[in-house]
Amino acid sequence: MGIIGSIIIGILAGFIAGKIMRGGGYGCLINLILGVVGGAFGGWMFRLLGMTWGGMIGQLCTAVVGAVVLLYIASLFNKK
Repeated sequence: MGIIGSIIIGILAGFIAGKIMRGGGYGCLINLILGVVGGAFGGWMFRLLGMTWGGMIGQLCTAVVGAVVLLYIASLFNKK
């Protein structure tokens, strides 16, 4: 998959993670960053567990799981 495909997957993953964790997205740029970082983080987590998901759906799921975990970790530091 090329860079355009990765960007689209990142935007979708960030948007979905925003909906899961907070009920709303953070805007296109933040969703892109969150999705791309979440994809890298999710890929790293799944490699540690010995799991891999292939294809576009697998990449999207990996990025969403990684982004949700990142949002959860961030929410631990934002408690009032």
